[in-house]
Amino acid sequence: MPTLIPLPPSADRLPPSPVLEKTCAWLLRRLGWSMRGEWPDLKKMVVIAAPHTSIWDVIIGLLVIQGMGLKVVFMGKKEAFFWPAGALLKHFGGMPVDRSAPGGIIEQAAGMIRDSERLWFALAPEGTRKPVDKWKTGFWKIAKQAGVPVCCAYFHFPEKTVGIGPVFHLSDDMEADIAKIRAWYVPFKGKGR
Repeated sequence: MPTLIPLPPSADRLPPSPVLEKTCAWLLRRLGWSMRGEWPDLKKMVVIAAPHTSIWDVIIGLLVIQGMGLKVVFMGKKEAFFWPAGALLKHFGGMPVDRSAPGGIIEQAAGMIRDSERLWFALAPEGTRKPVDKWKTGFWKIAKQAGVPVCCAYFHFPEKTVGIGPVFHLSDDMEADIAKIRAWYVPFKGKGR
């Protein structure tokens, strides 16, 4: 299995940084991680990553993004954006959000996607690293308001795999869509689960 998979022509890319890209790929190989699947050739989409069980998801995810040279925007709780980590997260595409005041986050993210020529917007649908019975609905609302599909990415810790799965085109039935997407994720296990 390849350490990293190629990006499609429509993906937005970071300015080339061969040393950083090679270093991230080397670290992933040293840690035993590889990728499966294929990115869809879309200019805009919401990418969800699950299961989100550990800070290692974030670390592995950032190594993958930087190793491929992929430009992506992702949301994270504002508490994670402390100095110096905050500057680094913003450099990697992080957008701090105040989860106690979620009112405008969905509109802001959807508008950002609509107004961009190309943008992959990533987030963890669980909203936390703790086990949850119900996913947050923000990813669905953002994708629906922006008029873009949802691409599923996963972390499977038993095999140290980051994978890219199917693209879901949303219906008007949020609960049915989320149930279908969650069912697709059942085989994948996070760290410690």
